[in-house]
This record gives sequence, structure tokens and C-alpha cells, in this order.
Amino acid sequence: MSKPDQPPEVDDDDGVVDLEREDHPIEGDEAADNRTAADEHETITTETEKYDARKIVTGEARYTADYRNRFPDLAAGKVVRSDIAHGYVTDIDTSDAEAMDGVLAVITPWDDVVPDTLYSPSGQSYPEPSPWDTTVLREHVRYVGDPIAAVAATDTDTADRAARKITVEYDEREAVLDPADATDPDAPRLFEEDEVENEQAGADYERNLESHFEGEIGDPERVFETADADRVLETEWETPYQSHCVPEPHTTIAYTDEDDRYTFITATQVPFHTRRQLAHLFDVPIRDIRVTKPRVGAGFGAKQEMAIEPIAFALHRKAGVPVKLEMTRQEEFTALRFRHPTELKFRTAVDDDGDLAAMDLDARENSGAYGTHGMTVAGNIGTKALPLYPRVQDVRFAADIVHTNLPMGAAMRGYGAPQGMFVVEGHMDELARRLGEDPIAFRKRHAVREGDLDRTAAIIKEGERFNRRIRSCGIRECIERGKEAIGYDDLEQPEEDHLHRGIGMALCAQASGVAGKELGAAQLKMNEDGSFHLQVGGVDVGSGNDTMFTQIIAEVLGCVPEDVIVRSSDTDLTPHDYGAYASSTTYISGRAVKKAAEDAKERLLYWGAKMLDEPVENLETGGGEVVSEATGESVTLEEIGYESTYGDDEREQIMGGGHHSTDESPPPFGAQFVDVTVNEETGEFDLNELVFAADCGVALNPPLVEGQIEGAQHMSLELATSGTLEFDEDGQPETLGFRQYGMPRTTDHPPMETILVETHEPTGPFGAKSIGELPTNGVPPALSNAVRDAVGVRITTLPITTEKVKRALDASDD
Repeated sequence: MSKPDQPPEVDDDDGVVDLEREDHPIEGDEAADNRTAADEHETITTETEKYDARKIVTGEARYTADYRNRFPDLAAGKVVRSDIAHGYVTDIDTSDAEAMDGVLAVITPWDDVVPDTLYSPSGQSYPEPSPWDTTVLREHVRYVGDPIAAVAATDTDTADRAARKITVEYDEREAVLDPADATDPDAPRLFEEDEVENEQAGADYERNLESHFEGEIGDPERVFETADADRVLETEWETPYQSHCVPEPHTTIAYTDEDDRYTFITATQVPFHTRRQLAHLFDVPIRDIRVTKPRVGAGFGAKQEMAIEPIAFALHRKAGVPVKLEMTRQEEFTALRFRHPTELKFRTAVDDDGDLAAMDLDARENSGAYGTHGMTVAGNIGTKALPLYPRVQDVRFAADIVHTNLPMGAAMRGYGAPQGMFVVEGHMDELARRLGEDPIAFRKRHAVREGDLDRTAAIIKEGERFNRRIRSCGIRECIERGKEAIGYDDLEQPEEDHLHRGIGMALCAQASGVAGKELGAAQLKMNEDGSFHLQVGGVDVGSGNDTMFTQIIAEVLGCVPEDVIVRSSDTDLTPHDYGAYASSTTYISGRAVKKAAEDAKERLLYWGAKMLDEPVENLETGGGEVVSEATGESVTLEEIGYESTYGDDEREQIMGGGHHSTDESPPPFGAQFVDVTVNEETGEFDLNELVFAADCGVALNPPLVEGQIEGAQHMSLELATSGTLEFDEDGQPETLGFRQYGMPRTTDHPPMETILVETHEPTGPFGAKSIGELPTNGVPPALSNAVRDAVGVRITTLPITTEKVKRALDASDD
């Protein structure tokens, strides 16, 4: 790949970037109504009560399990899971379970209702960019927790007791738990040739490699070979498993409706992907499957997986009655999905002026027992973090995605970016200190600017289609406002000699959807009284997307958000949407909703012109009316609703439709600050404050944005300081619930300050970008940097603990 098209040299904050480019121009194709002054906004950028807030706090919101009362004959499901890390199931004795009163069905891998079709449960677009290496129930088991049988019974207690009566015989095989050992030629092979379809680039299953990829811009190796040794820095980093800790466990109800169609009420982030995958897996036409999503008690990526729906479906087909399958908390911590552990190496070279000249990132990701999201998460490790510095001309990024006999990694909030930011931002901090520079000043000099042409984000893709122009970037304002809020320039040290205070900072970036791999659609219809029903495929998993949709519609149509009823995520009733992942809902689904509202607005203006006897060009919507800007005359939306529905000479149902897909994926940016006090005698540390400054474009509902930032910082703090999974030497899980996991409690959490830095993204709805994942990326590197600032030692493995800090301090004294 040729060297990137570089902007002219810049002088720190006073430099300018050449925006006149023939390729990837800075100016997007933006409608005039997409960019309005803040004082002209009617509903966006204002606080609007969360659409489902009252239902949630009063207990009226209905989650999947709450629908059980609809079904008087509802059966309870229970999964039997492997208790060895690697081997083959040779026999399953179900006779004792089947003889129990109340047992309605028992299924095994050899049952007629259980397909042996290979598939990926990854919940991604078609064809899935993950290998098809999974079956509904497993004969070849690859980790402790693999599903091998299941029971449906009249109640949960009976199902549990029946599952315990099933006995399983194995041909146990050697397990491999370390990804470095897994690629050794003598390591046990985890997949045979006939056990994988849809193999990914660089796959080598003889070496347990799910994938290998490598991308390069320029010639970084030449730079490293010619650079002086003191101008090259190489560091190594490691990140662990992390649990999603979803409040609502995975739950599915599967039944057949009165029209003999298979229906699923399920806690999912991806209803349409789930429908398609179930149809493929069970050889059922898509038209005969309906997937509905009620309220979801958070997903964070875990519910992007079709993790339990196929088992529930098979149990339902055999039992002949509706089946509810609900995971236990232990299953969530041992058998479901997690953030991928990674081992990372990062090299940089700087020139004689101290400017970044080359970057080289190598990642080894533990994909666990199966390949769901393995390659795509690994790709994001580099393509989210390295673009923080897009003007570096020589860059390399490579990764090995390795199978082991441990639980599978999958999608999790941040999707590879937390791992990437930890290494890149920790490394940049260390590099600046080695060069004798202030770490923040060093970053400001090199970091991304508005107008940059970012090719690093597409470093592992072919061609230039996904190179992106940075059209909005408030990262320097994020830095400055965060510095001021945390007191960076006025830090006071404790009076005690053994206590030392430090501040660390890390830059963050994410994306807004998956460039070229998204689709959102919406339909809006008007009622006679001027209210509206929105049917949208976009999935609200607790973040407030339904609220944001009502604000967008109200802003376009001049109504109030309360006049919009949202019906979302029902594959029978709502338009197609890829689902809630990749920070896509505001940017992709929000644009679709805006287009639907604009489509409906055309019809409102038509009827307003008809009723006011004025040309459409004179009219605008606002305040629940269509108003003439020439005469001041108006007609209410309610009057239009009745006239259009019941008029004498002409009638219509006022509706609007819209869909959105794009190759754009503008990154939101942020700066995370951590203030810490470290005890040099014990290694103990106290977090004094977290500050996060975020550029998410225009914040359509600032309180909801702030809530996303605070929740994501909590998840980031968990990765930084506590949460991980432990296993014994045989692969048996030792982390069985919250008690062993160590998720931070409210009392463990330092004060947080959130700062919103407003920019305008011309390709987003009313200038908005994403926010949901961005703040998951910052606390681990910022904390590592803060400890380094306080006591001079660098922690490069997560979680950062008292014991690690003490060992590093002791080693520094040797």
C-alpha cells in the first residue's frame, strides 16, 4: 500500500490542515436542515425524559421472563454442559431424566430436532465474518461449559433435577489453555477439517489459528532498521477476560403461534440477524419465523450473540409446548460470552525532532473455544487505536487469533478498542516520558485533527474505499477542558512522604457503525389527531435510543416527543435493522428515522399548502403546526390529520419511510483523566477522581449521553482494576459469580465528571456521532499512566492491583 496522502506540516495547536482534496472531500453531502443553530433547536439537544424510564423504575417494564404468564403450559429449559475442557462425547444416558414426572423433552446432539449444521452465533451481517464452527449441541467439546444436552420440564426445579440425572461419558483429550502454547506444532488440534466452514483469512487449524492478518502502510521496517536505538521503544501489554455482567441474564421464550409460525420473545440486540440465522440453521423459511425484543436488561455485546435461541427452539419442537430458557448467573460467568484476552507488542520510532515516524502493533488474541467475533474484534484492536495518530506515514498492524480450551470471547462494549487503547495510550505516555516531554503535550502535537485523511482505520482492508476523512474532531478541546477539570497544572501532593499523587490521561476514539456494513430503516405514520407511530428496527437495549428517535421526529415535524409512539424490534412489524452494536443506532438508525420524518414532512407541507392556499415554499413545521412564514397563518397537525384522513375531495394516510446505509463511520473522540494517590510502601492506591471529556458531535439528549459516559467509565474501571476470570490447570472455572469476580461496587467508585465537547458531524443526524462505547476505552491506560506519574513504575497487565504495583516498586529498588 502506498504512503498516505499527508496534510502539510502543522505547528501544534496553530497549524492548519489542507482540506482541499479531490478524494474524500471534507464537505459531506449535508442537507440544510441538518445544521441548525443551538437556539433554533426545538427538541434535540434538550433534556427529554427517557421513553421507558417510568416503566423501569416502577417495575412495569416487561422483560422476556415477564412474558411467562402468557403461556399456561410454559415449560422450563435447562442446559447440560461439559465438565471437561476438551474431548468427545461418546454416550449420553438420559433414561433417568426421561422417566421423571414433569419432564417433557430431553435433547442430545443426536436427536432429530437438533440440527448438526455448522453456523456462527455471532449475530453479524450476512455472510458472517466469523467462521461457521458451532453446532447447537456439541459432540466435540472444547471448554468446560459447552452445551451437550438440554431438558424441558413443567417447572424450573424439575428441569434442574432432570439435568443432574443425565450422565455423560467422554473420550477426554489433552487441553490447551495458553494461546502461546496453542500454536505449537505439538499442541492438541481443536478443530478438524470437517468441523469448520467459512474459514477466515489466514486460518491454520493445524496450529489452532482461527485467523491471521497483517496490514501495512508505507515501509515501517525500513524506519526501524535505520532509526537510532534510543529513538525506538518497544513495550508489551496484556489484557484479561471481562464479563459483560448483564443485569438480565440471557433469556428466550420459543413457541408456535396460532398461524403455525415459530415465534421468539428474546433478549437480543439483533432480532433480524437472529431470525435469519435460525431460518438457516433449522431449514425454515424466514417468513415462518418471528423474533420480538421486549425491554432488554442491558446487552453490552453479549446479546449480539445467538447464544441460546437454537437450544430453546429445539426443546420447543420436541416438547410441543412453549419453552422458556433462562441462564443462571453461574452460566453467565462460565459458559456464555466475554471480552477477548489479548497479548500485545507495540513498537514506535521517532525522528530526530521527536516526531512519530513509525508504529508497529502485534496482537495475539485468545479467541477461546470458538471463533465468534474473533477476527473482527482483533481487527478493531489496531484500527480503532492507531488512527488516533493518522499522520504517521509508516504503520504496520498484525494479529494472530488463537483457539484454546477456554470460554469463547465475543462482542463486548468497545469491541477490541479497550485492548488497543490500553497498549497505544500507555505506550505513548511512556514514549513521551522517555523523550523528556510532557505526555499531554506530546499527544496534542501528534493526535488526529479535523481534516485528516485517515487510512490507518482501513489498514487491513483492500483498496481505498474505507479510507475516511475526519470531518469533526474536538479532541484538543477535550484535552484542555479535561486538564482544567482534573487540576492537571495545580496538582498538590499529600503531606505524608510515602503517599504520591499522579494524574494520567489517555485519548480515546471509537466509530459510528461499521463502514459499509450497516442498514437501518424506519416507517412513520400519522394519526388523525396529529400524533405519530414510529415503527423502527433499531434496538434499544437500555441506552435510550427510543427516546432519541422521538426527539429527531419532533425536531423535523415540529411536534413534541410525547406525540410519538415507538414500536421497535419486531421482525414482523418493523422495518429491517442490523441491530444494536458497533455504536450504530444513533448514527445509522437515527438517520433512517430522520429520513422517514422528512418524508412525512413533505406530505404535511402538501396538506398545509392545500388547506392554507399557499405555496409549499412558504411553509414550515413548528409548534405542532404548519406555519406560513409569509403570512403567519397556520394549521395544526391535528387539523391536517383529520382533513387528510376524512377530507371530501382527497384522502391519504400520511406516512414516511426511510432507510440509511453508508461507507462513513465518523469516530467520536474523548480524553480520559484519572487522579490517583499511591502508597509507595504498600502499593495500595486510591482513585481520587475520573474525568471524561467527550466529542460525540451534537449531543441529541445530553443527560442520556452523560449516563452513557458514566456507565461506560464504570465498565472501564472494572477492566482496569478488578474484573477477570480465573481457571485452574484443567480449565475448570473458578469465577462462578459476582462474589469471585469482584465487580466494583458503588462504594468503590471515585467521583466522576463528564464534559461534553460539541462538534458537528455533517454525516450524522443533526450533527451527532456515537457515544455508547467510547468511554469504555480510557480508564486502563489512564490509570497505568497515573501510577507511572505518581511513583515512576509502569503496570502493563490488567487488572492493575495493589500487588502488581508493590512488585513493580520493589523491582525498581533492586
